[in-house]
Amino acid sequence: MDGDKPALGIVVPALNAASTIGPTLAALEAAGATFDSDVLVVDGGSSDDTLALAQAHGARTMRAPPGRGGQLAAGAADVAGDWLLFVHADTRLEGDWVSAISGFMQAPENARRAGYFHLVLDDTARAARRLERIVAWRARAWGLPYGDQGLLLSRERYEAVGGFRPLVLMEDVDLVRRIGRRRLVALPASARTSAARYRRSGYFVRSTRNVVCLALYFLGVPARVLRRLYG
Repeated sequence: MDGDKPALGIVVPALNAASTIGPTLAALEAAGATFDSDVLVVDGGSSDDTLALAQAHGARTMRAPPGRGGQLAAGAADVAGDWLLFVHADTRLEGDWVSAISGFMQAPENARRAGYFHLVLDDTARAARRLERIVAWRARAWGLPYGDQGLLLSRERYEAVGGFRPLVLMEDVDLVRRIGRRRLVALPASARTSAARYRRSGYFVRSTRNVVCLALYFLGVPARVLRRLYG
């Protein structure tokens, strides 16, 4: 690692993400000019070209059992960096996101906080804009940014709250609840995320299913049961 630059570990969980991971990693390459970055793709057993594409973009790769929570935990344990940035394989960071996270990391009070990005869906439909506004409100009012909004926090804070648990679903909600609503900060940059699931199921059906899964999770239904409902 280069001691002249802040050390940033970037973890990208992936499973059959060949159609999206290229732009995700291409955007992350911008971090190299400001940070001593270690980009690690944690693959859950892809049968497509995910690993080959990741390596072509200069990312390190490792395999882990399928399940995003476990993949994220494995990546955090392996990646180098005093700060950790988690980004989904179908999410592309946009805007001056490098300056946004740099400014966040430099503020001493943020050592105990976590930052997330504004969600933007790669869809021109009005329903996509409505959902983006709902997501922004949910993250601000309830302290529930989801994993497709990215998450930035110091390794020290990550370890203090217990890190990602090996859950097959709701691993993001589980972690941000332990971080706490008052310690979550919206970063002035965007995460453009695939809307493929919403286009396939319909915005109303998919959104309703997500809300039901969240409510059941809060009621104590195990994540492995919710996974069958989530689809």
